[in-house]
Amino acid sequence: MGIVVQKYGGTSVADKERIFRAARRAVAEYEKGNKVVVVVSAQGDTTDELIEKAKEINENPSKREMDMLLSTGEQISIALMAMAIEKLGYPVISLTGWQAGIKTDSNYSNARIKEIDTERLQRELDKRNIVVVAGFQGINKYDDITTLGRGGSDTTAVALAAALKADKCEIYTDVDGVYTADPRIVPNASKLKEISYDEMLELATLGAKVLHNRSVELAKKYNIPLVVRSSFNDNEGTIVKEVSSVEKLLVSGVACDKDIARVAVIGVENVPGKAFQIFSLLAKENINVDIILQSIGREKTKDISFTVSKSNLKQTLDVLTKNLHVIGAKDITYADNVAKVSIVGAGMVNNPGVAATMFEALYDAGINIEMISTSEIKISVLIDEKDAEKAVRAIHDKFKLHLLNSNGK
Repeated sequence: MGIVVQKYGGTSVADKERIFRAARRAVAEYEKGNKVVVVVSAQGDTTDELIEKAKEINENPSKREMDMLLSTGEQISIALMAMAIEKLGYPVISLTGWQAGIKTDSNYSNARIKEIDTERLQRELDKRNIVVVAGFQGINKYDDITTLGRGGSDTTAVALAAALKADKCEIYTDVDGVYTADPRIVPNASKLKEISYDEMLELATLGAKVLHNRSVELAKKYNIPLVVRSSFNDNEGTIVKEVSSVEKLLVSGVACDKDIARVAVIGVENVPGKAFQIFSLLAKENINVDIILQSIGREKTKDISFTVSKSNLKQTLDVLTKNLHVIGAKDITYADNVAKVSIVGAGMVNNPGVAATMFEALYDAGINIEMISTSEIKISVLIDEKDAEKAVRAIHDKFKLHLLNSNGK
């Protein structure tokens, strides 16, 4: 008898029929003799609807109050899921994040889990209850409710699996695995049978919506195999684990992120310490910076460009504008009509021609590159947002990713 953690996303619990389908999956594991923990997201578009409600009242509410509001979506889901399992005739209890002992830091709207006190969870599991836990939320040292950021229910599930030393963690979603690209953009994308933590982490960070990047970080840290599968069918999903096949794929996937903005600090004095000055100001505000490009100095000045998420753009501009005299820059400009398109693959480490092939695909499609960023297993380019989907299709075709068989590897 083991412990199984199952996570159901918003589309998987969007209505009565889907809730019961998920409930029956949980019950099936329970019938095998396993202890079962079910993590659920808010139903369907509930989170977006709550954000709209907030805007009706206050266009710029505090992050603390937004967390108080958004956490209610999951509270509705856990109660309905517990009622469904109850209706099927099985013992069940629903717990909010704080009731389940999920303790976080105080970075409202994007909190990180610091620890999980499993005492209550273990007690309920020992009573042979199926335990339904609200994803995406926790509690900080001030006893305030916090949320973990978009996709945070994945992180809740993996964190619970780690804390409970679960035998497996299944992520149920509206797609039946991890694909070489978003099937809505590239209809002939291939499903991968398995993928390494590192590749999945890059894809998740770069805009692939299948898994929350922090959930993959946690899974890698605690070596918890994840299975990504559809809640709508019984197809085999994609296994995310330490090392995938011996013969690593040159490119495992193409990801696209439109939630991005480019900021340029113009005419910075060309002396040591200026980059540190700029990015330390942003770090103090917990603003994540991605691609960074510094121009070669001219006339004793240089320009520093970088990308941030659109949600952080206003705060970034406010911080930099307020400190313009300290930085010693002439101007700050921005563009929010950009997109980041990336390729990921563990096999590209030893293949120097990958970048050239990617750039050739973009050239053939008539797409201009604004910025480039590389690491051992990924290459990202910043392009005009209107070209994003065309770029994904062109790159996917150029690397012939549609030819990967249905087994993925």
